[in-house]
Amino acid sequence: MGDLKYFGTDGIRGKVGELPITPDFVLKLGWAAGKVFTRQGSKKIIIGKDTRISGYMLESALEAGLSAAGLSVAFTGPMPTPAIAYLTRTFRAEAGIVISASHNPYDDNGIKFFSSKGTKLPNHIEKSIELEMEKKITCVEPSQLGRASRIVDASGRYIEFCKGTFPSNLNLNGIKIVVDCANGSTYHIAPNVLRELGAEVVPIAVKPNGVNINKECGTSHGYMLQRVLSEKADIGLSYDGDGDRIMMIDHLGSKVDGDQIIYIIAKEGLRHGNLHGGVVGTLMSNMGLEIALNQLGVAFERTKVGDRYVIEKMNKKGWRLGAENSGHIIILDKTTTCDGIVASLQVLSAMISNQMSLHDLCTGINMLPQILVNIHLPDNKNLLEKNKNPLENNEVIKLFQKIEKELSGCGRVLLRKSGTEPFIRVMVEGKDKEQIKKLSDLLVNQIKLTINII
Repeated sequence: MGDLKYFGTDGIRGKVGELPITPDFVLKLGWAAGKVFTRQGSKKIIIGKDTRISGYMLESALEAGLSAAGLSVAFTGPMPTPAIAYLTRTFRAEAGIVISASHNPYDDNGIKFFSSKGTKLPNHIEKSIELEMEKKITCVEPSQLGRASRIVDASGRYIEFCKGTFPSNLNLNGIKIVVDCANGSTYHIAPNVLRELGAEVVPIAVKPNGVNINKECGTSHGYMLQRVLSEKADIGLSYDGDGDRIMMIDHLGSKVDGDQIIYIIAKEGLRHGNLHGGVVGTLMSNMGLEIALNQLGVAFERTKVGDRYVIEKMNKKGWRLGAENSGHIIILDKTTTCDGIVASLQVLSAMISNQMSLHDLCTGINMLPQILVNIHLPDNKNLLEKNKNPLENNEVIKLFQKIEKELSGCGRVLLRKSGTEPFIRVMVEGKDKEQIKKLSDLLVNQIKLTINII
């Protein structure tokens, strides 16, 4: 990814109104993508979005650029990111485009692409699009301009797809579920999927207004906990703004993250004899997951942070399960990308078939104490220079190595720059909570001191 100018680990993302998320840039991006996709012989693109107010502006800009390149677009309206991957496959489109900034606030937005197979675009295709961006926009002959249409039954199609991943011999009768849709693109999908499978649903954050997506709701916030307890629900499900992440709350109010979710799914796959290999996690995956899977005799491997890297390793190994602790769950037997709704249905089916609560399903995995701190980077272009990058600072490096030595064999420390937000992420993990808190504070303070000096 390092040789790309605009594409990051999850497409192109930024503040609305600032490069690259401006109407003129996105228009040219649509044109450049259209030129690349036209070379591959297709004339149809699916475009979906989440509930951000800026989605209207950006989909219009994309449509104009794609049309100028001779491609027709089919709009879905607000739909989860994994739904676009699914619809791109079923409509045999050349590509799918999602306008979303996932769990970020409403004033951010982004553009991400799916291939005709419903997977992230390969690096060389993204590079080809960037090369086209350097050229002057041209327009095909008027008779060759692309057309625009709307997929009126997009939500119904995706609801049926999700239900199809749930065992046909099971139902959710008698299960009470609190569902937090983050005022995002699952607001009209997830509650209906669960109701149609028989659950009693208590929906929250299902009234998007263009500016309330992810605001004090969704996977990045814990306000659903009290609602689960007050409703005496069996489980709480929390999605992010574009529906590709899932977090859960058990009936006792305990949070269940991506590491625990993939453990439950892997254990259930093992029980039914259809696990098909091991599990891929990331550098951020809790050591408790690795230990628990190894106790089951299930292999576990880590990769860089980012669901595209998880999927790449899964494909390389021929494995079917992968996850990030942030709630990206990939089940290649069911779909081609991270899907919060599909993942939650697999956990619900494990609850039903084992007649166990979510809390009890988690008892086989003991999570090690882990502290994650996000340090906001100031808007300072000089920070991009290697010699002024806080992660390259000598004092930070020495302290990092010292902490690494102190935790050796009993924990881990990680430092990385986020690929989607202006943060440096500091993670310290170990058996002793007081020790890792002290070590985390030391490292965070040193990084903050370095940033202030710059």
